[in-house]
Amino acid sequence: MEKVAVLGLDIGLKRIGVSGCDGLGIVATGLTTVHRTSFKNDVELFRELVNQRDINLLVVGVPYNREGEIGFQAKQVMKYARRLGDALEIAIEFTDERFTSVEAEEQLRNSKKFSPRNKGLIDKRAATIILQQWLDERSH
Repeated sequence: MEKVAVLGLDIGLKRIGVSGCDGLGIVATGLTTVHRTSFKNDVELFRELVNQRDINLLVVGVPYNREGEIGFQAKQVMKYARRLGDALEIAIEFTDERFTSVEAEEQLRNSKKFSPRNKGLIDKRAATIILQQWLDERSH
């Protein structure tokens, strides 16, 4: 069986939630939140993660609008993700991320880990949901 080496990304203007998965591609886990400073710094942080985990694919959540169309924010996310993929020389797959931040916040509230001031935790959980959904779709 081929090892699954993927990062899930929830890309925002200020932060990027990052998740990874086990080598079998069954369970996604939150890894970190990258606080965006400059594109160059972002690339270096992701290069470290990609090298540490031997990553061969980035799964990026796209914030489609309610009608399922690509709006301004989705275009910005896709543009950034493509630049990141090119800089890292790594493949990218896009997946629908509608409502993952809402779901992440709800999960954190239910687990009593929610803090409105800790947006990075929400981003990391949203990245985990994005990657888990992708893994689940892939296994079917």
